[in-house]
Amino acid sequence: MTQMKPSKLSEMLESYTTKDGIKVIERFFDLPLDYANPSGEKIRVFARNMIPKSKAKTAEDEEKLPYLLFLQGGPGFEVALQGGSGFAGEIHEQGYQTLWLDQRGTGLSTHISPESLPSHLVTDQDKAEYLKHFRADSIVKDCEEIRKILLGDKPNPEDRKWTVMGQSFGGFCAITYLSFFPSGLKEVFLTGGLAPLDGNPDRIYKSLIPLLRKRNELYYQKYPQDIKRVRNILAYLEDNKVVLPNGGQLTVSRWLQLGIRLGAAGGIDQIHQTVFRVTNDLELFGKLTFKTLQTIEAKYTFDGNPIYAILHEPIYCQGHAPKWSAARMVANHPEFSWGHVKSLADTEPVYFYGEMVFPDVFDDFVNLRPLKGAAEILANDNSWGPLYNLEQLRKNEVKVTAATYFHDMYVEFGLAQETASIIKNTEQYITNQLFHDGIHADPKDVMKRLFQISKREFPDPLE
Repeated sequence: MTQMKPSKLSEMLESYTTKDGIKVIERFFDLPLDYANPSGEKIRVFARNMIPKSKAKTAEDEEKLPYLLFLQGGPGFEVALQGGSGFAGEIHEQGYQTLWLDQRGTGLSTHISPESLPSHLVTDQDKAEYLKHFRADSIVKDCEEIRKILLGDKPNPEDRKWTVMGQSFGGFCAITYLSFFPSGLKEVFLTGGLAPLDGNPDRIYKSLIPLLRKRNELYYQKYPQDIKRVRNILAYLEDNKVVLPNGGQLTVSRWLQLGIRLGAAGGIDQIHQTVFRVTNDLELFGKLTFKTLQTIEAKYTFDGNPIYAILHEPIYCQGHAPKWSAARMVANHPEFSWGHVKSLADTEPVYFYGEMVFPDVFDDFVNLRPLKGAAEILANDNSWGPLYNLEQLRKNEVKVTAATYFHDMYVEFGLAQETASIIKNTEQYITNQLFHDGIHADPKDVMKRLFQISKREFPDPLE
């Protein structure tokens, strides 16, 4: 890769203190779109620097606080302003100042949306080539440049390193970071982020289907009356064109994608409440009311975060085309097909999908429609470069501490253990009491365990 000098901070730099006693510095960086062409097109990358005043009374104290960079799950999601509680509070209590990155293409970081794409991207091929620069390989290069800007002048080489924490896809990015820029890392924490290292997503989706089936079974065991309700809803959607408030369409496929919530704490109950509301509408009015449609529309983020849909399968790819992997894998299981289940007895349930993106989302979601052609090109692109260096991971010297969830419906446990066995110097907190969103559902427990394990103070087994 062509070497480049660290970029300068943008003129836009603001600071304030929250009611929780956290000093916030809004930081903007102008960085290359393509690191192979560092003098070419630039994008803006935003990160929110948070400094707990309880740990730093003076400017000198602030300088001494070590950095922890947080990488958000996704792909394609920004990070909201954090408060003084939750897992952010647990991190600050450990004496870190934090940096919350809006990964390129999200939030305030040159956000990707049909209306915000550069005007020189005329064809679908142009757009596809541009969007290829928004995966983990580019994200971690942004991180490295930002690290050099913020810490590169520290006299002590160890002080030029920082700690990284990655949730879900953020953990995938952290492993890419470990693969190619380990010298910039002091320590790595992963929460639901032990990425499968396959270059092709087929095995990944295939491994998740048994977990998804189990979650559907638990859902219908808890709410058996929803078997008939869901069948009635799907019959209605099949026979009627249902337009959502923003112009998108509620189709059978889009409805079944509500199942993504099955893998989160309380997700089963949330889906039931949606089923219950829709059923009530159909019984009272014979159609869905605006409020119900608005509620359903709000459960999806594809319109506002299109990277999630466009790159959801390419984030796994190394030298392979995804070719709508999830759709191909699910097609082998008729219990997920309304076309199949509707011909069976009305006591047979139809199963919801999981964290999967299908090609029809580019018809059903209004803000994805202009990106349909580019998405199709990317789905058939086999030129994706490497995301992981297995040789480097096998000899890794950076401490890696991971929270791993036995019933994780998004990162299959067996594949996570494969990855953990490859990355040297990895220790885990494994639990079957939390799901993929454990860092949000029980931040005190998860963070306590991670920081305890990070000390590497192993008890004597004879004690």
